[in-house]
Amino acid sequence: MSAASSFPSAPAGVSSFCQQAWEQVFPKVKRAVVFMDSACAESLHWTWGGAGRLLQAGALNVKEFSSFESAGVEQPKAVFVVSTLLKGRTVDIIRDIVSLSNFQYTVVFTAVSHAVHLQAHNASGGAETEGGSQVVFEQFEEKLCQWMGNMNYTAEVQYAALFLAPISPHLFMLPAFSFLFPLMAQDLAQINNGRPEKKKFANLSDVDFSSLSSELQLEIRALGSGLNTLFEYLGVREECFAVGPLSRIIAGDLANYPQAKTRRKTAQSKASVIFVDRTLDLTGAVGHHGDNLAEKILSVLPKLPGHANDVMVSMVELTALQTEDANCSIIAPGCLAQPADPAAKALWESLMNLKQKEAVMEIRRHLVEAASRENLPIRMSMGRVTPEQLASFTQLFKKKPEALENHCGLLQIALAAVQTLKHPQNAKWDNFLAFERLLMQNLGESALPGVLNQLLPSIKSRNNRTDDDYTPGDLLILLVYIYSIAGEVNTGKELDEAEGKVKESLVHSICDEPELSTLLQKITGCESSLDLTYQKVMAATNKIFKTLRDITKARAQMKQFNSVYNPGSNTLQASYKPLLKQVMEEIYNPDRPDPIDIEHMSSGLTDLLKTGFSMFMKVSRPHPSDHPLLIVFMVGGVTVSEVKMVKDLLSAHKPGAQIIVLSSVLLTPLSILELIFTTDHLQPDIGI
Repeated sequence: MSAASSFPSAPAGVSSFCQQAWEQVFPKVKRAVVFMDSACAESLHWTWGGAGRLLQAGALNVKEFSSFESAGVEQPKAVFVVSTLLKGRTVDIIRDIVSLSNFQYTVVFTAVSHAVHLQAHNASGGAETEGGSQVVFEQFEEKLCQWMGNMNYTAEVQYAALFLAPISPHLFMLPAFSFLFPLMAQDLAQINNGRPEKKKFANLSDVDFSSLSSELQLEIRALGSGLNTLFEYLGVREECFAVGPLSRIIAGDLANYPQAKTRRKTAQSKASVIFVDRTLDLTGAVGHHGDNLAEKILSVLPKLPGHANDVMVSMVELTALQTEDANCSIIAPGCLAQPADPAAKALWESLMNLKQKEAVMEIRRHLVEAASRENLPIRMSMGRVTPEQLASFTQLFKKKPEALENHCGLLQIALAAVQTLKHPQNAKWDNFLAFERLLMQNLGESALPGVLNQLLPSIKSRNNRTDDDYTPGDLLILLVYIYSIAGEVNTGKELDEAEGKVKESLVHSICDEPELSTLLQKITGCESSLDLTYQKVMAATNKIFKTLRDITKARAQMKQFNSVYNPGSNTLQASYKPLLKQVMEEIYNPDRPDPIDIEHMSSGLTDLLKTGFSMFMKVSRPHPSDHPLLIVFMVGGVTVSEVKMVKDLLSAHKPGAQIIVLSSVLLTPLSILELIFTTDHLQPDIGI
């Protein structure tokens, strides 16, 4: 398609890496009951289309990885597919399922390498030699035989790199790391609590790998190990760069990962990998500035159960079922991931790359072409494309089951767009955008207290709200937007008073909620509005504002990227300048200055010598623009608009280069609030 042709290319190898990882699993599932956890299910969903591919490979059934599941008496073979370490809760669940079943042959695939298992069992990760015995896996095979009740039964444990979900040719998510989020100031206080006075860290940038919790260390090591497997497949030798404290730790761990050092000696190609902390720019994650239909679909439609990166599309209107219930669950929902349908896949990629107006025209073009091929009586009308027009086109397929089946993937994406454009939350999107722009203008004129006073009239209790007014969740989105774009602020009486008024109004608004959203349940610690008390809500609100103050300090240690706000002038409006855009422009700056805030992580003595000599000799230090492949890893999630922006910038600055964007999760304004306010960043739940 012409609109996408100007984009930089993506190495085909990453998509085939995802497919090949699953091709290890398929031969083993024949005549087996498969038990799979959510993160691996999400990887399979985007790579091969889901459980259907396992059934096609001969699986008898596909079940949730849960202690409440088991296999029938005449089902002697099991395959477990897990994204986690074989330790703690994962082991308990496998033991429960095996004990409740009658297996004689059990295969376990884990997406965590044996080297990381060694570290989890307090052995040295570097102790593993090439072709050496995999002692942790062998011990687990013995346990499986014990649980099956006969040491002569067969048990196999294997590593398979099932950690990526290919969202588009350039964009890959890591579902198992969807709760990995950069550290904030309150996390620093927690780290310092356990340290002697003289060894306390002054800043987050001083924190090192060894001072993190064992859970977070293992999660970072598992991430580095997975990326090492990917780079080995691609045959690349990478230079690691970082922007932000947690990115620095992750990049440093990857740079010095023992297995990576061995691989780099023989790698044929080169790449620059740059890790960026999400917390340095939360404005981009909660803002509504992206004119992108794919982003709106992800934000507006309900999440597919167990998935962090896909949504449920109601398919009821393409059936004969008569119901007014929008949440009718009789008909299985549609989704966005259509890896087996080239036309649907191409349309989804277009939605991610085009502006909304162009995207709806592209949907119409696809539907018209599909209807013409099926000889359906389509009536074309030129002019503006409306959701009603698109809905009427999808209805044509309802009358011809064969056509419905042939174009099912395309219809799912078209209906996702129709349902999003008709959704009341979509109308609110423009309200958000207008209000965010207004707040941004006022930030330059009246500083943070003035902006908070301006927000005050928008905080209304449930009884006084219309559909256009902001819910408590919406208000938290706006507060994160304001505090992130403001950056470092002058604290004092004026700010305390402005915050006090907003807190009081917000507390009353939350207390008046008849039903608590999932987010408010997690923030307040109350499952029902009946459990709410003024004291509980005020305590939760105080904690929220402490976190908001932390957000203003996120860029305090940055010298170059210390602001995402352009205050404007008499002739120019104030504007938001995305951190990722600043990073990309610095990388491809034609003058090639030594990056100030983009830190190169050395991978050994040679790099250290280069860095040392460069102080008094003309030795070129590694630069992120040196290599033909750029891999950007956003730690803590990325938005569709940011991915498009990065691709556009690369096309403009270095047309021949290739790009891959990796991240832990596809963000929406609401989903990042959970990561900021309700996730334990220091103690991730890795199941041990």
